[in-house]
Amino acid sequence: MNGTRRLSTPVPAPFLRAAAILTAAVLLSAACGDRGGGAPAAGVAGADLSIWREFVTAMKAGGLPAAKVRPYYEELRQPLLGWLKEMSEKATWAEWEKTPKVRRVGGHVHFLIPLTFDGQTADYCLTFLVDDGAWSFRHLETIIIPLDEIGPLPTSTFPDADEPTKAHIREETLWSREIRVFNELAALKGKSYALDFFKDGEGYFLAAKTWVPFVEPRQALVLYACWEQANLRGNTVTLEKLDDREAVVKMSTYYFKLYKVTAHLAQQIPFEDYTKIFETIWQDRARAAG
Repeated sequence: MNGTRRLSTPVPAPFLRAAAILTAAVLLSAACGDRGGGAPAAGVAGADLSIWREFVTAMKAGGLPAAKVRPYYEELRQPLLGWLKEMSEKATWAEWEKTPKVRRVGGHVHFLIPLTFDGQTADYCLTFLVDDGAWSFRHLETIIIPLDEIGPLPTSTFPDADEPTKAHIREETLWSREIRVFNELAALKGKSYALDFFKDGEGYFLAAKTWVPFVEPRQALVLYACWEQANLRGNTVTLEKLDDREAVVKMSTYYFKLYKVTAHLAQQIPFEDYTKIFETIWQDRARAAG
């Protein structure tokens, strides 16, 4: 819940849609970060805060009309409208009435404020486009990378994000690309062919047997899967049972979270097909282990 880039060569529209959230995540972070000592002039800040107050008033009334939303890409309009409606229904208004941090970059005004939904509090960056004195809602984001806080150049160190944020970015980048591949293959040769492309059981089992060599191979597959999903992918994994006959593993994955919280995936692939990709991958890995 992630500007535009300057392109020298044509880029397929599906890629632009898939990249929209991540592109904005990085670009907006430079606007949202607090440099300290870089506060806007009082008059500008006052005018910008009036935008926020008008926005909060509209949200209290149930959300914004479609005409007040001008997203970075048109495909993001409906997801944004849906999120705004849900936010208005679940808002803790005392949070919204506090004064947010304000950053203006060109024609964009970014507001950074902590908000709570369903018991979880996060820093939100809400972006507005100001054109001839009129404002439109542009975007909202919870991934904020403080790249406006780098030290003097040259430098080889850059402000970091926490591990869950980096895991989310890695998984969103990966699956945005993979879903595009699935759709291209399905269009060319059918869904069965596209699903077969994701089968990696033989290689995955070989990795498990050789990288976890000191246990029985089938148990090595389970243990490697737990390690890989938890430590490389950032998922929450619980190994509940492992013996010669049965293994029970529970996972809370970014894969399924992404389908709900990103703007583009639900538009690009039905949930049934999205789920089938996940099932195909893990069923083929289990098959390879016998």
